[in-house]
Amino acid sequence: MIDKASQPKDFSMNYLSYLKTLIDDLCVEKISSFIELILKTRDKNKTIFFIGNGGSASTASHFVNDISLGSRQFEKPFRALSLCDNQAVITAIGNDDGYENIFVQQLQTQARTDDVLVSISASGNSPNIIKAVNWAKKNQLSTVGLSAFDGGELSKLVDLNIHVPTKIGEYGPAEDLHMVICGLVGSFFRAYFKDD
Repeated sequence: MIDKASQPKDFSMNYLSYLKTLIDDLCVEKISSFIELILKTRDKNKTIFFIGNGGSASTASHFVNDISLGSRQFEKPFRALSLCDNQAVITAIGNDDGYENIFVQQLQTQARTDDVLVSISASGNSPNIIKAVNWAKKNQLSTVGLSAFDGGELSKLVDLNIHVPTKIGEYGPAEDLHMVICGLVGSFFRAYFKDD
């Protein structure tokens, strides 16, 4: 449907139609479980870490913004942190120890038992993501994946995976739907805490 671009209008209509199909295929039960896990993590005063590469790194940062600040919970806040945002740390680790370690080494210094790691990856096969998830599982963190394409290794490793069933290589629709989930979760918390 979006493999060929002819006229901008036709492509736009096809693209948006495809997104509607993908939205209909999202698993509401898994999104609901994700929201419940975030609430439980807040109740236990634990931290939710978000990771991703490229566009998924931006989604990770956006999730943290919407959960930690967008919820307006300042007396009992959500402790959410994107491990994509400290360029000094990322470039130091990448330069000294390899890019595959940029997330796992931050988890080693920041994470505690019963924290949560949310990994966002269209392919589900990025070495730095897989290494971080494996470490998290060995150290008693709950793991969540937002995947696309065929799910990759990520979908097999995590405790909870929310999958966007795009074709391999369809980064635009995959990342769009991950942002839809981000907007949904953030909007839920704004509504949930509105009367507090």
